[in-house]
Amino acid sequence: MTNVCIRVAFTLLAIFFCANASAQSRRNSPVRRNVPAFGVIKVFAGGGISYYMGDMRAKTDLRFIQPHLALGVSYRLAERIALRGEVDIYRISGKQAGGPIWYNNLSFRSDNPAGYIGLQIDAFRYNDERLLKPYLLGGIGMTRINPKAKYQGTWHSLPPLMTEGVAYKRNVRIAVIGVGVSWKHDDRWSFAVELSDNFANSDYLDDVSTNYPNPGGMSELALALSDRRPELTNLPSGYSPQNEPGNQRGNPKVKDSYGFLSFRAEYLLGTQARRAERRKLRCYY
Repeated sequence: MTNVCIRVAFTLLAIFFCANASAQSRRNSPVRRNVPAFGVIKVFAGGGISYYMGDMRAKTDLRFIQPHLALGVSYRLAERIALRGEVDIYRISGKQAGGPIWYNNLSFRSDNPAGYIGLQIDAFRYNDERLLKPYLLGGIGMTRINPKAKYQGTWHSLPPLMTEGVAYKRNVRIAVIGVGVSWKHDDRWSFAVELSDNFANSDYLDDVSTNYPNPGGMSELALALSDRRPELTNLPSGYSPQNEPGNQRGNPKVKDSYGFLSFRAEYLLGTQARRAERRKLRCYY
């Protein structure tokens, strides 16, 4: 029992010594200011709006603005360069009603996860005490698409139905480019606003790309969601009540994309200098 008490007392003293030494070091050396940029680790979270660009969007339309959430981490490689990774959950949507090709009556909604890894390039050095710090970002990643359409009050997943007679890939590569501006709140917290575009290596984010398919072998539900013109009762004179196989349904020459406008909160998790300091003090508690 005595040995246990001695060990506990020794452990508490060691923790107290490390905490006191670390606190003293922090008082003598600020967390962020004038520390080597290499090895600075930040975590960030945020959200904002997502917007879709594809065959069902002919122009800017507030109907297509949807929400998204983001989580990420960055590791600084140099004064102006940081490696960053991010995961997103976002929604995109579109509809032809109210647009120039309203008479095809197609629509979709998709809730998708995505992730990428890339670089952030800052306009100013990490230790430069500026009020605002603009930056560029870019990377590559993947997103999982799941376009759905509402029919008779129920949302149906469109990829399994092959509404164009094509079994397209749902795991899609993306290329990300964007701009942002950040500002420091204190030694730990900073905030940023970002605008980014995500270019997909697919034209099926909205389940629309080429032509109306041959109906042979398609299910009744697949046919109903492939051509939704028969649902309309206000077609102008001269418009066929349904599309013929081979009629244009989308534009395969331009692939789909989506973008984010987001607000981010960033927290400084640690620096290489502080990690080295803890190792030197042997403070593992």
